[in-house]
Amino acid sequence: MPDTVSFGYEDIAPEDKTRRVGEVFSNVASKYDLMNDAMSGGLHRLWKDLFVRRVKPRAGEHILDMAGGTGDIAFRMAPSGAAITVADINPEMLAVGIERAAARGIANGRKPDTGSLVWTEANAESLQFPERFFDAYTIAFGIRNVTDIPRALREAHRVLKRGGRFYVLEFSTTQWPGFGQIYDAYSHHLVPRLGKLLANDADSYRYLVESIRRFPPMPEFEKMIREAGFTQTRVEPLLGGMVAIHSGWKI
Repeated sequence: MPDTVSFGYEDIAPEDKTRRVGEVFSNVASKYDLMNDAMSGGLHRLWKDLFVRRVKPRAGEHILDMAGGTGDIAFRMAPSGAAITVADINPEMLAVGIERAAARGIANGRKPDTGSLVWTEANAESLQFPERFFDAYTIAFGIRNVTDIPRALREAHRVLKRGGRFYVLEFSTTQWPGFGQIYDAYSHHLVPRLGKLLANDADSYRYLVESIRRFPPMPEFEKMIREAGFTQTRVEPLLGGMVAIHSGWKI
């Protein structure tokens, strides 16, 4: 790992990023949907629906949903009948997900005619799960907040079975002429103001915007996925690349 890593537009020590990112998500956990609505104009709901359709969860599979604490992806996959482990490094985010599950009538991690949900605190860089355990690994809007991304990608590869599939949904950089400048103006100037108005927290929202700008471009991130051991990697840009679905297979 390098001596410094990005925290928004700052370069800081790796251990400081882990702590400061944790503070950001502790701050925004109770306003998670508002945060994503502010970041995407509400489109995150449609992107997550498409993401789960690409994953194609199936009954009997074991799926790890990393950085999925509030349950947005897990709740969408549960009707498939898959056994889903919802993992997050942040206990406040997990608490929100467990509360949301209870509100949906999912008792003890299971609802009739759905798969099971298990909630666990875990660090994407050092997973406690055995090798070749999961059929699929998903992470939505979480990989850019990981301190050591290559290490997290290697861990994802390690815990997947042979034939397992890997899916990432993440903000990126749109390639549509003119649209990037419009979104930059919106995200840099309006999103922190919305954060202040909706959650009394402009700084956390400002970091989240800046973290998108420091995330590797789509070809570079796809290369990182290949270097972690995945094959048949693919990138599906949405809105010209404002968001992208990355995928790969372990063979």
